[in-house]
Amino acid sequence: HKPTTVQEFILLGLESGQEKSRSIQLLLFVLVMLCYGAILFGNLLIVLTVHIDPHLKKLPMYFFLSNLAIIDASVGSVVVPKVATDLVTWGRTISFGCCMSQLFFLHFFGGTEMLLLTLMAYDRYVAICHPLTYTTIMNQPRCIRLLCFCWVGGLFHSSSQLFLVLQLPFCGPNGVDNFFCDVPQVVKLACVDTHVTEIFMVANSGLLSLVCFAILLISYGIILSTLQGRFKESGGKALYTCSSHLTVVSLFFLPCLFVYLVPIFSASLDKVSSVFYTTITPFLNPMIYSLRNQEMKEAMGRVRKKLTFSHQSQKEARIC
Repeated sequence: HKPTTVQEFILLGLESGQEKSRSIQLLLFVLVMLCYGAILFGNLLIVLTVHIDPHLKKLPMYFFLSNLAIIDASVGSVVVPKVATDLVTWGRTISFGCCMSQLFFLHFFGGTEMLLLTLMAYDRYVAICHPLTYTTIMNQPRCIRLLCFCWVGGLFHSSSQLFLVLQLPFCGPNGVDNFFCDVPQVVKLACVDTHVTEIFMVANSGLLSLVCFAILLISYGIILSTLQGRFKESGGKALYTCSSHLTVVSLFFLPCLFVYLVPIFSASLDKVSSVFYTTITPFLNPMIYSLRNQEMKEAMGRVRKKLTFSHQSQKEARIC
């Protein structure tokens, strides 16, 4: 193998400054930063609500949801700040080390989110199909162990992806055809034949996405069949919750399947899909889970009243 001589990569997802006016670059920067601010605010609001409200804190579904919000905020933080910086400075380069770090953390949080969404589907399956034994099966120690499994699984997934990439020599072209560093685009720049590496990549990321997505569809299929005929009773609320989960699952998994399982799609479609699971999904998840969830909206109202009362009490104490 030729030694790696590439010290930095050029991100080709953004057009160069000469192809865009300064005003357009600044407008895109403002939009990206607004989106990033919404990602952080929305997801951290969910985490705050779940941990302050004593009712939600005891429920496994919201325990998992708060962790999903942490992951979404982390995924957005891996990609969006670099994109915003490139827009305002007209820079498109990223060092080799930063590129590998971006690749690692993107797959770490992404793999963890896939496993966590699958776990959330299992939680809904137990709650709806086995309600009498739900509290026994999904007790707090078991929920913590299952959550740890998701994080460890994500770490194993990202470590194996990084290991595959680091085995390749990079000595020639350094243009990454995306907004950020990801395995499919970086592997194409290697100086050797990468067919074996690409097969491992599909077997790792592609099959992980496909298997988790298949398990999710099976779980929700069983849930829907269980709820059939009970929509006018208690099934309505459960169906509403499951529809929110399915929306999130579709927004996250389908773009991942396009990028990692079917590498025959065009680079432009890869870019659009990448934007979905790195930016759009973390942006929409808080709205889907809060605006479509009456229990979450009520909890947010209680938290707001509690914080307002606490602030007024402190103010009165200072006056006295």
